[in-house]
Amino acid sequence: MNLSATTRPRRTALLCAGVLASTALLATACSSSGSTPSTGGGSAAAGGGKITLTVGDFGTFGYKEAGLFDAYMAAHPNITIKEDTTTAEADYWTALQTHLSGGGLDDVQALEVGRIALATSDALSSNFEDLSKAPGVNKGDYLPWKWQQATTQDGRTIGLGTDVGPMAICYRQDLFQQAGLPTDPAAVAALWAGDWSKFVDVGKQYQARAPKGTFFMDSATGMFNGVVSSSTTQYYKGGKLDYKNSPSVQSAWQLAMQADAAGESAALKEFDPPWQAAFANSTFATTVCPSWQQANIQKFSGANNSGKWNIAQAPAAGNWGGSFLAVPSAGKHKAEAEALVAWLTAPEQQAKVFQAVGNIPSNQGAYSLTAVTDFKNPYIGPNAATGQIFSVAAKAIQPAETGPHAGDLQNDFSNGILLVEQNHKSATDAWNTTVQQIDSSVQ
Repeated sequence: MNLSATTRPRRTALLCAGVLASTALLATACSSSGSTPSTGGGSAAAGGGKITLTVGDFGTFGYKEAGLFDAYMAAHPNITIKEDTTTAEADYWTALQTHLSGGGLDDVQALEVGRIALATSDALSSNFEDLSKAPGVNKGDYLPWKWQQATTQDGRTIGLGTDVGPMAICYRQDLFQQAGLPTDPAAVAALWAGDWSKFVDVGKQYQARAPKGTFFMDSATGMFNGVVSSSTTQYYKGGKLDYKNSPSVQSAWQLAMQADAAGESAALKEFDPPWQAAFANSTFATTVCPSWQQANIQKFSGANNSGKWNIAQAPAAGNWGGSFLAVPSAGKHKAEAEALVAWLTAPEQQAKVFQAVGNIPSNQGAYSLTAVTDFKNPYIGPNAATGQIFSVAAKAIQPAETGPHAGDLQNDFSNGILLVEQNHKSATDAWNTTVQQIDSSVQ
C-alpha cells in the first residue's frame, strides 16, 4: 500500500500444483521452501496448544482477499490469525509508535516504506526481530534495494518486503474518447512518455474538450508524488534533509501549480471519502496508479464502471509505496510470527495477492510466475495486461534514498498543494506555509 494516507491495497495462497490451487489442497501442501511452515521452538503451538497470531496492518494488504489467512490456518489448525486493520496508514503509524513505548503490539506489524528509514534507525530498530535469520528466508529472493531499505546499519533486517509500488497511469478510456484523445494503452503512454510535463500538457488538451463536469486528474498531489517518486533524488541527500534543493521536489511543485492553474485537477484529497465517491461519479479521467491503486479503483468505481478504466505506462518509472512485515521483539509468539511472515512474503503467496488486489510482489521469484506475468485485470481494460505493465515498471525502478521522515514530508507537501487547490492560496504562500510546517516538525 502508498506513502502515508493510503487506503492502499498492499501476498498469495501457497501453490504446489498451480497458482489456483484450492484451500483444501493447501492444508496439506508444502510451504514456499517445500515443507509446512515451521511454528518454531517450545511454544504452545509447537507443543500442540492453540495460539492466536494478530497481524496489524493498514489499508488493504490482500491477505484476506486472497484467502491466505484461511489457507494458513487450514494448514496449521492450532493457529488462529486475526487481522487488526487501520484504514489510513498515518493513523496506523501514530498508534504503532504509542504501542512501541506502551505495549499492546500485534504479533506481526506492517511498516510502510515511508516509515522504514525511521524503523531501521537506532531509535526504533531494537524493537523488531532480525528476519534475515528466520527459517526459510533468503536475502537473494527479494529486490536488492527493497531488502536494503529494511536493513539496519549493523546488518539486521527488521522487515520482509510485501510489495512495491511501481507506477502507471490509470485512465478512463470513455472520457478520453469523448475528449478526442487516444484510448489504446500504447498510444496513451506515447502522449507523455519520458516527461511529466507532457502529462500536464495532455491535461490541457483534455480540459479543452472535457466532458462536462470532469477533470483530467483527481488531484495535483497524486502527480506531485508521482514526479518525486520517479526520481532518484527526493527529500534527502546523504542522510540529511535536502528537499529545498531537490530538483524533483521543485519540478513536482511547479507542475502541480501548473495543473491547478489550468483547471486540470478535481482538487480532491486522496483517499478521503469525497475522493472515493468521485470514482463512482466519473469526476476525473486519470489517477497516478501505483499497482496497489487498482484495488481502490475497483472498490470505489463500482460495478457500473467496470471496463471503463484502462492503464498505461507512466511518464517515468518510479516507486510509490510498498510495505514490509515485521515481528516485534516483545511478541509472545515470535517463532510462529516469523514463520507466518516468511510464508506470506514467498513468491507464490505474493502472486496470489497480486491477482486479488493488484499489489505487485517484492519477491523477485514472483516475476517469473505466469500468475503475475500473464495476469490480466478483468475490471480494468477489461483484461488489461496489468501483470506485464507493472512487472516491467518494477524492474525499471531505480533505488532512491527515502530518509526517516519521507512519509511526513509527503503528507506536508500534499497538504501544501491542497492549500492552493481547495483554499485558493497563492503558490508562493502555500510553499512558504509548507516549508514552515516541515521546518518546525521534521528534524
